[in-house]
Amino acid sequence: MPTEKRALPYFKYHPEPIKTGVFIVGDIVICDCCGKETDIYYEGPFFSVDDIEALCPWCIADGSASEKFDGDFQDLSSVEGISTTYDNKGEYSGYQSVVPKENLEELIRRTPGYHGWQQEHWLAHCGDLCAFVGYVGWNDIANRLNEFVSLEEDISDIDMSIDDLSNNLTNEGPCQGYLFKCCGCGKLRLHIDFS
Repeated sequence: MPTEKRALPYFKYHPEPIKTGVFIVGDIVICDCCGKETDIYYEGPFFSVDDIEALCPWCIADGSASEKFDGDFQDLSSVEGISTTYDNKGEYSGYQSVVPKENLEELIRRTPGYHGWQQEHWLAHCGDLCAFVGYVGWNDIANRLNEFVSLEEDISDIDMSIDDLSNNLTNEGPCQGYLFKCCGCGKLRLHIDFS
């Protein structure tokens, strides 16, 4: 029986999840959350104690997948601008953020993540989270350097200069770039990690 075609939900912080490859298209599977057939399903990071095979985009977008499996699509500790707080006994007591709580909830509970070499890291700018654009190498950004907020600042923690990027940053290589776009000003940001 063919699956019903529905419009893909819009994800503010990951607007093109099919292009970035976290949604697989074609095979018909059963969504672990709603139990319905779908030919578009999630194959990205999901932090849960349950072993999840497939989630449809609609169960991600409405938060039901996160709620049902008590899971997150992004680790809160790897979101830029978040600091955890501890009580006087050293036990976790919450977090502080430069990003509004409802925006964090949208990212963590209702936005598909992305695949990183190491721990995925989500960037922020203009008091909000950035949108994940995709995986990039030097050739993908070389002609767009003027579109970045501050590429030098983004790469300062990995001890590289912009000149080093041309020889090292390769899409699907050992030095991988993750491109983000500010939802406020539209400027680009870059996160890099290594295999």
